[in-house]
Amino acid sequence: MDHIIISEEPGILTITLNRPEKLNAFVGHMRRDLAEALEHAGSDRGVRVVVITGAGRAFCAGGDVTYMNELAERGDAEEFARLLGAGRRVVLAIREMTKPVLASINGAAAGAGFNLALACDLRIASRDATFAQSFAKVGLHPDWGGTYFLPRIVAPNKALEMFFLGDSIDADEALRLGIVNRVVAPEELEAETRKIAERLRDAPPVSVAAAKHAVYMSGDASLDEMLQYETESQLRCFQSKDGREGLRAFMEKRKPRFTGR
Repeated sequence: MDHIIISEEPGILTITLNRPEKLNAFVGHMRRDLAEALEHAGSDRGVRVVVITGAGRAFCAGGDVTYMNELAERGDAEEFARLLGAGRRVVLAIREMTKPVLASINGAAAGAGFNLALACDLRIASRDATFAQSFAKVGLHPDWGGTYFLPRIVAPNKALEMFFLGDSIDADEALRLGIVNRVVAPEELEAETRKIAERLRDAPPVSVAAAKHAVYMSGDASLDEMLQYETESQLRCFQSKDGREGLRAFMEKRKPRFTGR
């Protein structure tokens, strides 16, 4: 994993895109390596929360245009399709894992980098961060789930404007549009990310997993289906050890110690 750095502390796994000289643009096996890291995190019982960030001054500039141009020049659609498949694998790994995934956006998030951030459950941005759906500027189409995620956050006409024109927006505009959860000063991003990650780590995993699934299924479910899911999930949480611990801790006026059982 030449361009992916994985670091762990109790309950928190951080994945850093590490190609800072190219603004962490995806190249070679970088997409596959990211997918594998996420899939491993999803199945590791010791991991409670995943953080994705970028090295240097960017989060991720998307696909490496120089590399994609080389593929286009030699007509290598097969290799390009492989890259698209790896991106799809990344997005599904994030959405299908039961754990929260936090994007810590330290700088530019463009193209697939923007959509990687959108695939995450929570997004915290440095005030230096920028966001662009830059595909049309090079004659390509949004990928990595951008056409699914963005119109579920912003109005359709705003999503189309971003897709059609590819213009960049700053962090404050992204916050106003609901694209990010919060914006902090650049020097505060690491500490704020850690604070949120620790809160997610200490939250009850059964409850968090059920809520994550509920939010994402609600877009295609009826009210009756959601009420049924809520009933089943609430009973599952109520009967779990974490549910008993949470209620007991509240009565004893102490911080609960959740174990994921």
